[in-house]
Amino acid sequence: MRKSDKKIENQIRDVLTKVCEDTLKGYDGFLWVTHTVNFSSFPQSLKIVCVFDTNQNRTNFLVGESQHYVSTTIQKGFDKVGIQLKNVAKQISYATQKNCEWSHQRK
Repeated sequence: MRKSDKKIENQIRDVLTKVCEDTLKGYDGFLWVTHTVNFSSFPQSLKIVCVFDTNQNRTNFLVGESQHYVSTTIQKGFDKVGIQLKNVAKQISYATQKNCEWSHQRK
């Protein structure tokens, strides 16, 4: 990893840690946020995943304005550190812990 990639990775982690702390307080069943990135095609390759404990809590989150609030918070956090996401809606997804565990077991 290049030095510049490491700096960007730290910025991503700092923004998502803040988002995670805020989201944990406000939404039932929210567990954590994670990401993947390929620095050779950054920022388009940045994928953010918000993870919930159950499908029901994920569904409840997606039904209201919560999704918009969290995606806006993520976007604003990245804007502050100079990271411009081109399509926030496509770069953020919402999963459950059970689905994540199942997905990892298949690999």
